[in-house]
Amino acid sequence: MMRGHCILSHGFESGPDATKVTALADVAERYGWTHERPDFTDLDAKREVSDLGDVAARVQRLLRIASEAAANGPIVLAGSSLGAWVSGHVSLHVPVAGLFLMAPPINLHEAHPFDAAGVPTSIIHGWDDELIPASDVIAWAQSRRAALLMVDDSHRLSAHVQASADAFAALLAKL
Repeated sequence: MMRGHCILSHGFESGPDATKVTALADVAERYGWTHERPDFTDLDAKREVSDLGDVAARVQRLLRIASEAAANGPIVLAGSSLGAWVSGHVSLHVPVAGLFLMAPPINLHEAHPFDAAGVPTSIIHGWDDELIPASDVIAWAQSRRAALLMVDDSHRLSAHVQASADAFAALLAKL
């Protein structure tokens, strides 16, 4: 019996076959959730829009995918870096059962502060993240009482793929 659907969003200049989102897809299957990994690489390549590609189009694509999925049952949004930011933003517009955020860019742009629905949320972040200060993530997580795992790693969390998968499993097990 399927429990719901997970939408796993890769980070900027990454892709749907990235190591972390692939590990999360494996966890989703193990816990009885269907999953998909949208491809945003075409939008990330649009440097003429911004340094982060076409973020607005990324939001619209995830919003469409999530809205369609939510019509069929519970969804969980998960993302890494820009994928986490977009997942948080979309969670404000589509009912979600939970959020899993890897290296979320809390202060991506002062005009667009990070926000997310008040749902069960789990975060993994590196103490040595060179792009997103750990203190920003800790403060945001504390204000939400989100589960937070701080690890000895950088922004890519490449040494903590299994820890990310384990934290995602723990979130799914609670839902």
